[in-house]
Amino acid sequence: MVCVSLQQTKVTESLRYFIEIAYNGKNYFGWQCQPNAISVQETLEKALSTLFRVPIKIVGAGRTDAGVHAKQIFAHFDTFQDWNPMDLVFKLNSLLPNDIAIQSIFEVHKNAHARFDALSRTYVYRVSLLKNPFTVGYAFQIHHKPNIALMNEAAKVLLFYKDFQCFSKSKTDVNTYNCTIQLAEWIALDNELIFTIKADRFLRNMVRAIVGTLLDIGSEKITIHDLHQIIKGKDRSKAGASVPAEGLYLTKIEYPEKINI
Repeated sequence: MVCVSLQQTKVTESLRYFIEIAYNGKNYFGWQCQPNAISVQETLEKALSTLFRVPIKIVGAGRTDAGVHAKQIFAHFDTFQDWNPMDLVFKLNSLLPNDIAIQSIFEVHKNAHARFDALSRTYVYRVSLLKNPFTVGYAFQIHHKPNIALMNEAAKVLLFYKDFQCFSKSKTDVNTYNCTIQLAEWIALDNELIFTIKADRFLRNMVRAIVGTLLDIGSEKITIHDLHQIIKGKDRSKAGASVPAEGLYLTKIEYPEKINI
């Protein structure tokens, strides 16, 4: 039985805290709360509300899709209760299922925002080149080795564009499809290919669509010239198929130092 009492002090003004989270996305329908489906956000809000004995809502840094994993994601929440963050980390982890872990909690300025203050987000996609029972659910298995040099040449093309509507889900409510990609590269590691991409923001399904398109180039189904035309054409149907969610990890989010107290 988990003891949920906290050493708290009530304050007259609300305090804002950032919470650093890691999770295995296999059992969740993504980050965001939704009807008739379990989400990471809902699971966290229920645990926090149990501890504080009042409803607690959190705002995440992003919205990972169903089945996507996160090694690091942040969210913020407000409270009128002051407490020891280390105690809360321990008690919150005791309440949460084993596939969600709280890494840290820290106070930030009242106007700090987990989503809008993020400077960059980094994703990693894992592709397994061999059948491996230990990567099932955590990497996308393919049955041939693509040309990694060609895929890296194509990945560099992404850095010269801003509008990535061609890689976004068609039914997405956004004001702009512009993203600034700062890094996009493949490396070979043992029997896996690891794709890392870093940008100021990402569109829904963007990384998985990019990976699928780059794998098509590595398999010589399409050319780098085709990639230019796909991006300029802004038509999702012309880009490659989205690879499975299981190989995708949100690995890092960076913030300016000014958010800290």
